[in-house]
Amino acid sequence: MQMPLTNQRKSLQPANPLGALTDLLQADLEAVNALIMQRMQSEVELIPELAGHLIAAGGKRIRPLLTLASAALFDYKGTRQHKLAACVEFIHTATLLHDDVVDDSNQRRGRSSANALFGNEPAVLVGDFLFSRAFQLMTEDGSLEVLRILSGASAVIAEGEVLQLAATNDVKTGEAHYKRVIAAKTAELFAAACEVGAVVAERSAEECAALRSYGMNLGMAFQIADDVLDYTAKRERLGKSLGDDFKEGKMTLPVIRAIARADADEKKFWNRCLGEMEQSDADFDRACAILARHGALEESLVEARRYAGQGIDALGAVEDSPLRRHLEDLVVFAVDRDY
Repeated sequence: MQMPLTNQRKSLQPANPLGALTDLLQADLEAVNALIMQRMQSEVELIPELAGHLIAAGGKRIRPLLTLASAALFDYKGTRQHKLAACVEFIHTATLLHDDVVDDSNQRRGRSSANALFGNEPAVLVGDFLFSRAFQLMTEDGSLEVLRILSGASAVIAEGEVLQLAATNDVKTGEAHYKRVIAAKTAELFAAACEVGAVVAERSAEECAALRSYGMNLGMAFQIADDVLDYTAKRERLGKSLGDDFKEGKMTLPVIRAIARADADEKKFWNRCLGEMEQSDADFDRACAILARHGALEESLVEARRYAGQGIDALGAVEDSPLRRHLEDLVVFAVDRDY
């Protein structure tokens, strides 16, 4: 029997490939962080105060790191990737601000969310400001191809948000709709972040497509694994508590698969908890037990690993290098992490 993809690489990868990638690209990342702090400034005092609350809280910086790594993968020696990585982070931060308002979230990245502290209206408007800053950075780069990729990603992400909103509390949501949502809402920005790194390095269409495919599959694997972690995380994740998706009535892959196999009593349970949003303190534990009984959590991880494998395969179009292996390890880590 062939060893699973993740087991094949575990003995080769560092304990935290994200940390290893951050260390490798530290100088570039510091330049990006300086740009982020510079470009979020405004004479309107509330804007840097609110934006800084979220940005200063940190985060994994995965998306800008992907832009930096993709450019470095092809030995690009310029600095265009710095503005584009900052642009990617602004797009991501803007979507987080809007997400927290839509979800009525009180926490983000381990602290009070911006909307909880400053109100919904300022959070939305500062999110709009960050989107505008992102577009300024795109146009400053001067490449129509870069503008096409990142502006297109912004539009797709917005579509994903609306798609997810339409599916919230809908226990009839199917797997195809779920995957369409996460492809738009999460994976699209991963894909764009990787693709623009290859574009600034002036690589071939095949190599640019390979990096886009890697990013898309990484994003899909990352989000499916994150949705599993909502029911299984062994430690507190950055800005997200165990059971948040359940409490918000989100239809994620493990839930969708469990509902598909549910008996009459379980269907009533899911409809009450997620459809009607009537939950008791004991309901989350029961949800976890149902998911485990139907094998929905492990099956979802298998699906995440399938995307991880496709991401690694996509990098086959790129010459082997230590950095390429870091990116391969990262997609495995995205699935097997416990936070």
